[in-house]
Amino acid sequence: MQLDLETAKRLLAAAENKARQMNLASDIAIVDAGANLIAFHRMDGARIAGIGIAQDKAWTSVAMQMPTANLTQAAQPNGPSFGINTTHQGRLVILGGGIPLVRDGRIVGGVGVSGGTSAQDVEVANAAVQAFEAMQAPGTTRGASARIGTAQFYG
Repeated sequence: MQLDLETAKRLLAAAENKARQMNLASDIAIVDAGANLIAFHRMDGARIAGIGIAQDKAWTSVAMQMPTANLTQAAQPNGPSFGINTTHQGRLVILGGGIPLVRDGRIVGGVGVSGGTSAQDVEVANAAVQAFEAMQAPGTTRGASARIGTAQFYG
């Protein structure tokens, strides 16, 4: 499955709806399997700095093939991947809020959110992931999933 603009717009809407429920003004980015930006939305009042952060979270989730929150602990001082966030001209983000979109075992894109705490950004991003999962073709047994959990990265 290829992630297209119409799907990306639906994911943006789901994430925005969740952000509104949480009283957040978020920046939300959707990228394709190559980590190229498909769609972006900056809610009224969202921070300008969040534009790049959201896009980089989405990019990181695809480039590293895991949620950005999974990098947080490993990237701490004395962690096995300390300093990884300084690679790729600082584009690699270790803050929560970037989640890959997976269909049939393949990463087809990613979502990145900036506007709240890392935990809040993950919650908003998960709304887009859940919307993506709900778009599964009727009658199929294979679903989409985001790899959220304890996967470790050791650079």
